[in-house]
Amino acid sequence: MKRQIWKLSAATALGAFFLAGCSSGGTAPPASSTVAGSQPSVALKTGQTALGTIVVNGQGMTAYVFDKDTANAGTSACTGPCIALWPAITSPTASPQVNGVTGKVATIALPNGTRQVTVNGLPLYTYTPDTKPGEDAGQGYGGIWWVVGPDGNKVAATPAPATSGSSGQGY
Repeated sequence: MKRQIWKLSAATALGAFFLAGCSSGGTAPPASSTVAGSQPSVALKTGQTALGTIVVNGQGMTAYVFDKDTANAGTSACTGPCIALWPAITSPTASPQVNGVTGKVATIALPNGTRQVTVNGLPLYTYTPDTKPGEDAGQGYGGIWWVVGPDGNKVAATPAPATSGSSGQGY
């Protein structure tokens, strides 16, 4: 029983640590951060989940926006430990290729030389616990992370746990 309580406490602390890291201000991940999600061809396309048609990266992984980001600010508010849980969707070019996305797609420059893809001026991210295309376990995480519709607007609905494969809590 003590071991289970310890595990639950550790998991809760880890989740709080990542969520706290996501709430810090800043401009972008430091040059030593690993920015995952780079696609050589199509950077964004659409996919189907329990939430309907949403934006996904070139590998089909769900794209998310962060409420603490400001549209058209040219920076990401997700830095430090946050970027480890929410890797930036990147593009090798300033004009990423898209398929089915109708929102305005562009990029912002990160300090490490990569370009983070944006839609309607908001930086896009994937969620590390989503391990297969179509998963959307990050939806609603902390009340500040949301999947994105093809028009670039966040989707605020929460999927039913049985159909999305997520707990609805995001961790």
